[in-house]
Amino acid sequence: MVVHFRSRFLKLALLAVALSLGAPHPGGAQETTLKIATIPIDVGAEVFYARDAGFFKKAGIDAQIQSITNGGAIAAAVASGAVDIGFSNLVSIATAFRRGVPITIIAPAGLYSTKAPTSVCVVARNSPIRSARDLDGKTFATNGLKNIAEFGPRAWIDKNGGDSSTVNFVEMPFPEMSVALAQGRVAAALLAEPSATEFKNSTRLLAKCFDAIAPRFMISAYITTTSWANAHRDLVRRFQEALRETAAWANKNHDQTADILAKEAKISPQVAHAMNRSEYPETIDPALIQPVIDVAAKYGGLGAPFPASEMIYK
Repeated sequence: MVVHFRSRFLKLALLAVALSLGAPHPGGAQETTLKIATIPIDVGAEVFYARDAGFFKKAGIDAQIQSITNGGAIAAAVASGAVDIGFSNLVSIATAFRRGVPITIIAPAGLYSTKAPTSVCVVARNSPIRSARDLDGKTFATNGLKNIAEFGPRAWIDKNGGDSSTVNFVEMPFPEMSVALAQGRVAAALLAEPSATEFKNSTRLLAKCFDAIAPRFMISAYITTTSWANAHRDLVRRFQEALRETAAWANKNHDQTADILAKEAKISPQVAHAMNRSEYPETIDPALIQPVIDVAAKYGGLGAPFPASEMIYK
């Protein structure tokens, strides 16, 4: 009787200790808080899918996700330590890397594909603009200056008979672009999904301008600082595995991810279900990154292009 009591007491004591330390996830690691920043658009929504579908929980990650409007600001937040991991476009990443900011790519994000473009150049529905040359001397809206949302349109303009050096690029959030186009304050805009579908009735497609970079390339990635990655190798591995599982799931479950995207991007479910959806790679391929580095070198003052592999965490 005494032995039975002591055995039961020991089990209760061990359970109390386990609860005080936090319950482990199925893989055996303690749940760890991870501060993540992203843009609430489809190419940046993978972390929302990972959280809501349970892939972060499975990896023992308590994901605290905040939304920031552009990749440059997120890269700065990562570099300063305000967040642990951030989503950013590859131009912002390459620019920061070239300037000596100690950031590194730890996971892929969305791909651009000409078959289902998630970023397009548009004009007002009644606009007289029909060609790249028509944009010479005009004002062009983008969600971030000196990044891929500017360099993609510049490359398309220059490859199709226009002169991008005469175009005035201005920065504004995606939701404001439709009104700016209608009022004539800007002549054209780069819209990313879901805004491209949300404003489809008031805009007209001018071009799949990112085709000027490549028909298919990695448009964005998740980054952290090299020092943080080195100090949290197991957490980086768990984050990578969670996103790998999320990518495989999200690419096959557009209906479920559309509902999550509608909530996070604050758009109607009808828009989320109708729009072109991003493809998420499961692994990092330097060949899908290189075209972005090359266009950034041409338009962004990076100097000579450098191998994409240099930015990838080893």
